[in-house]
Amino acid sequence: MLHDSKMQRMTHQRRVILEVIQESGDHPTADEVHERVRKKLPHVSLGTVYRNLDVLATTGMISRIGPEFIQMHFDRDTTEHYHMTCMECGRIEDMPLEARDSAMEHLESALGHLTKYGVFGHRLEFFGLCEQCKLKRGDFLKGTPISEFDEEAQDHGIEGE
Repeated sequence: MLHDSKMQRMTHQRRVILEVIQESGDHPTADEVHERVRKKLPHVSLGTVYRNLDVLATTGMISRIGPEFIQMHFDRDTTEHYHMTCMECGRIEDMPLEARDSAMEHLESALGHLTKYGVFGHRLEFFGLCEQCKLKRGDFLKGTPISEFDEEAQDHGIEGE
C-alpha cells in the first residue's frame, strides 16, 4: 500500500507507529513513541522509529512540533491549531482556540502584501508553565517581577516584545 503524497510504502512498522500516535492523547516525543511501539513490536529500533516519524511527518500524516526543546514532539492532529509549551518541562498541550479567525487571516493577508512572501499559513505557539511545574514552584511565582519571566523566556529561546 502506497501513500499517494510521497509514494511511500505503508510498512507494518510505519502503520504501527502511526497507530500509536493516533491513539495517543498527548504529543509524544520520538522516545515515547518508541517505548509505546515496543509494546507491539518488541524489536523495533529507535532509529527505525525516527526514520518512520520523519516519513509520516513529511507526507503530512502527522505534524512535527518543535524543535524548541531537545526532543521533537509529534501530533496526531494535522489540522491548524495552537499549542502551549511548558518552559520548565517541555510538555505540550493543545489550546482551546480556533486557529482561523479574521484577525489572523487579516495578518496573513497584510504580511503577504508587505513582504515578498506568498503567505500560506502561520504557526503561533504559546509558552508558560504547566500546572505541575507551577505547583512545584509553589509561591515562587507570587511577587516575581515580569522581567524575570522575560529573562527565563529568553533562556528558552523565546523572545518577548
